[in-house]
Amino acid sequence: MLTVSVLVGSAAGIGVFTFIYAEGASYLTDRPQACANCHVMHEQYDGWQRASHRDVATCNDCHAPHDFFGKYATKAINGWNHSLAFTMGGFPEPIRITERNLRVTEAACRHCHAQVVHAIDPLEPGGAGAMSCVRCHRNVGHEH
Repeated sequence: MLTVSVLVGSAAGIGVFTFIYAEGASYLTDRPQACANCHVMHEQYDGWQRASHRDVATCNDCHAPHDFFGKYATKAINGWNHSLAFTMGGFPEPIRITERNLRVTEAACRHCHAQVVHAIDPLEPGGAGAMSCVRCHRNVGHEH
């Protein structure tokens, strides 16, 4: 029983330390500065500061679903994947968006620009022949 208590206590202690050290609470906000906590994202954050969307959108507006559950589920999945990759050193340079996050970003474009998108792309998002906002406007949120 003592061994289990020590293991659980150690895991909890390491988890709390890591959460505090990694500024974990900042990721629960919509503040773009949180995305730059990690040195890997500085280029993206700097690009966002120069981009046209800076005055109207935060990172979460484009990179998280617009519903409560979807937003925090995406943040949890990405947080886990990012912390694992950064701890183990398994992330590509330059950093690249995953297929799942590309779909989230495409949906965000279509959400905010629904009238324009509907006028030029009458097909269902993801359907055969549907256009991709992100393919043509890849650097809109992150000017280089």
